[in-house]
Amino acid sequence: MKPTIALGGGLLGACAITLIHESVKKIVPQAPRMDLLGMEAIGRAFTENGKLPPSPKKLYRMALAGDLVSNALYYSIAGIGTMKYAWARGAALGVAAGLGALLVPQRMGLLATPSHRSKASQSMTFGLYLAGGLIAAAAMHWLHKLNTDKDKYQHHPYHDSLGMEAGVTYPQ
Repeated sequence: MKPTIALGGGLLGACAITLIHESVKKIVPQAPRMDLLGMEAIGRAFTENGKLPPSPKKLYRMALAGDLVSNALYYSIAGIGTMKYAWARGAALGVAAGLGALLVPQRMGLLATPSHRSKASQSMTFGLYLAGGLIAAAAMHWLHKLNTDKDKYQHHPYHDSLGMEAGVTYPQ
């Protein structure tokens, strides 16, 4: 699979999980608060390096940006190899991320409450990351199809008979 398709799919998966998370936390009282976990980790990094942490608003933005970038890169791994197994890789990555979100924070000395507030929040945490992996795989299939269809069109006999070569720009 092309790296741009893998990265694009990973970015769409990351954006989807972030959008879902940000929406759910506003309407569901027991929603996981992975944003708080990210803010805690960033604030702790500042403190451990002898610096004052930024304001909560800036910490929030930093955590959100960090989530988007790291999740995009992580979910783009589903695009390594052929398209045939992208769904399986996306699901496996989602399961691993969900389990990691539930098991790793407390082992790192971070608060477990953002993902462990209740059984419902634990289920939602796992489900959000699984959804991210599946959405990334779906996006990769969609981007791959768009790319394949574009290639078919560019090499279509009618298109070629008009003298329009792929990648050539003609003046208007």
